[in-house]
Amino acid sequence: MKDYLGISRIHAMEVLDSRGNPTIQVEVVTEGGFCGVSMVPSGASTGSFEAVELRDGDKERYFGKGVLQAVENVNKKIAKELEGINVYEQQKIDKMLLELDGTPNKSKLGANATLGVSLAVAKAASNSLGMSLYNYIGGVNANRLPHPMMNILNGGKHSDNNINIQEFMIIPVGATTFQEALQMGVTVYHNLKKVLKQNGYSVAVGDEGGFAPNLKEEKEALNMIVEAIKKSGFKPKEDIALALDMASTEMYEEAKKVGKEGYYFWKTDVFKTKDEMIDYIIELTNEYPIISVEDGLAEEDWEAWKVLTEKIRR
Repeated sequence: MKDYLGISRIHAMEVLDSRGNPTIQVEVVTEGGFCGVSMVPSGASTGSFEAVELRDGDKERYFGKGVLQAVENVNKKIAKELEGINVYEQQKIDKMLLELDGTPNKSKLGANATLGVSLAVAKAASNSLGMSLYNYIGGVNANRLPHPMMNILNGGKHSDNNINIQEFMIIPVGATTFQEALQMGVTVYHNLKKVLKQNGYSVAVGDEGGFAPNLKEEKEALNMIVEAIKKSGFKPKEDIALALDMASTEMYEEAKKVGKEGYYFWKTDVFKTKDEMIDYIIELTNEYPIISVEDGLAEEDWEAWKVLTEKIRR
């Protein structure tokens, strides 16, 4: 492996993501012309403790979602500091980015700016060595990828339907390779489309590519996904398990808007107390092959989280 390869150029630009919203693309070029390019993803809902994605706030341009300031931070501030640095010194570069920003949540330069640069540096380094990115990061013996979690039905802020839970996902836990996992997930996705059609529901998709029908309730979504798994020839939980992203902080904030403390399923006008929300999550995990629940409760509802954790471990 080479010991030194200097960064000769860093350049960022504003591009559009899959939702048609601006995001940042960063290109890092090294001596000898090796290049790494990254585009930073963006979520529809974010927690208050997440790193700050810097947006311009100009309502006259992309509804305030422009990222020209983040682009300028890369081109005028970060590039000046990193040009000439050894592209293989990833930890040093990441530390420099953190120190250059100097805030606990990356609000000065923007997490989109610093992440974009960090990713592009890693890609440029791996490309210069003729290695895949996962080999470069995981070592030459890296040959396994994580099980994918596939978002196949959307609710919450990811759609305009009447489902409050934001993401219904499948995890092909029975797969022995990533290739097999991908095939299993796609098979279930297409069979879910057939199941929805057979029941007279729309197969239009939400923000993240999952189907977004108006259903009777959240459990009907889970029932149809389980049916699609069986229709695909797989066993629920043994071959393919379920996962949820509840995005409960959104429900917690909606409850505050109507003067209540708890969780408000605003799309269906249903309110749940903290205890009722905990019982609801336990009920779902007992009734369905769910092995992962993301954001089951609001991010600062610490006492409720403690109760949920104790109950769900039993």
